[in-house]
Amino acid sequence: MSRTTFHAVSGNPTTQHERDDLAAQWRHDDDKPHEECGVFGVWNTKDAAALTALGLHALQHRGQEASGIVSFDGERFHTHKGLGLVGEVFGDARVMATLPGNCAVGHNRYATTGATLIRNVQPLFADFEFGGLAVAHNGNLTNAETLRKALVRRGCIFQSTTDSEVFIHLIAISLYSNVVDRLIDALKQVLGAYSLIVLSRNELIGVRDPLGVRPLILGRLREEDGSEGKWVLASETCALDIVGAEFVRDVEPGEIVIINDDGIRSLKPFDSKQSRFCVFEYIYFARPDSVMDGKAVYDTRKQIGVELARESAVEADVIVPVPDSGVPSAMGFAAESGIPFELGIIRNHYVGRTFIEPTDQIRNLGVKMKHSTNRPVLDGKRVVLVDDSIVRGTTSRKIVDMVRAAGAKEVHMRISSPPTTHSCFYGIDTPERSQLLAAQHDVAEMARLIGVDSLAFISFDGLYRALGYKDRKSAANRYCDACFTGDYPIELVDYEAEHHPEPA
Repeated sequence: MSRTTFHAVSGNPTTQHERDDLAAQWRHDDDKPHEECGVFGVWNTKDAAALTALGLHALQHRGQEASGIVSFDGERFHTHKGLGLVGEVFGDARVMATLPGNCAVGHNRYATTGATLIRNVQPLFADFEFGGLAVAHNGNLTNAETLRKALVRRGCIFQSTTDSEVFIHLIAISLYSNVVDRLIDALKQVLGAYSLIVLSRNELIGVRDPLGVRPLILGRLREEDGSEGKWVLASETCALDIVGAEFVRDVEPGEIVIINDDGIRSLKPFDSKQSRFCVFEYIYFARPDSVMDGKAVYDTRKQIGVELARESAVEADVIVPVPDSGVPSAMGFAAESGIPFELGIIRNHYVGRTFIEPTDQIRNLGVKMKHSTNRPVLDGKRVVLVDDSIVRGTTSRKIVDMVRAAGAKEVHMRISSPPTTHSCFYGIDTPERSQLLAAQHDVAEMARLIGVDSLAFISFDGLYRALGYKDRKSAANRYCDACFTGDYPIELVDYEAEHHPEPA
């Protein structure tokens, strides 16, 4: 999905476009980076679309703006897409009845543009000379705009504003004869981070980019009669659990997994490279009950909290997580420090799209709609708040103010990631660098701005110790941590063309 710049709308919204932009700004005010997509696909099993909807439900945390499913019944493809959560889009049995077939692919989307358009909702589907093809994409192409301009000059007509459509056009103009060869031809022209699930008439295909930045796993379903050959591809293992599938393995970086009626085979058309899996999956994005790249996310987050407590201990009365993503690290921090863990902040899980006009006054109350304080836990206490990250710092400031208003005597904040100093260009929705608090201020100034008595982030070495390494150096560039370091492992073609154009 393409990164786009958000533009605020001033004055009273009078058009649907302006209302959509304000609604988007409301969503961005939760001050967290957002994963843009979750993907799921099944092959050769009854109720394929229903299983896909369940898988997407488990992956809801990876995208809440829109969902789509494409199924294939052996003769025809069937598509349904909609704006909203999975339950809103696919909760009607009449909708599911329009998606027959034993094969399906689905997608959850997190929108980075103001107006969420149905034409941008995936999976993208197109009819080619070899038949229909559906593509679900998680990630971001760093040369999408460059490719798009070249394709438009060739006469290609784009129907969406997502970078994912580049795959469709590259496949369409390829001179190779079969789907897999055309897909490889397209993949060799793109740069960026991506996981793809592709459904054709004859196969389900899973792909990870050569560095394996974005996740993709392979699972297997067993029917009641014990028969095999029922395969699943998904962004995370939690999506296997909900459909009763067993984990087989991670799709490897640069691997293409091809599933058809003859079984499963693997291709590796790219030169071998050191993988650079996104380290932020462990810190925030993945669901805690998932296993990513062989490591249990929940255990890793607890260990991050342990390391954080060892590095930045402080005298306090209570450890309080900023829910929900701060909970496991806060548990680890409390266990290591010996300070009691308490739920001093309660999250309202039923806040979705705003039900009232998102004016500035109402938007400023947004944090109170999503969080409330548990006063008896906080009143008169020295409190350590544990959170996963600080992006703009706006929400952190509001939460600190709430905790002080509940009577906290001291408020300290501990963050289970290093400072976020750089934007992500590989499929995560983060602000421009000028809006990142840590890119503009040192830790002492950040503490003053968000109103805490002390602030500390886990060190790079502490983070990598939690991942099982001696320090960051010993991890030998095993992960992408560009949002903390600015060390971008994949060339930023479009960004460089925009910000450092070659002289005419």
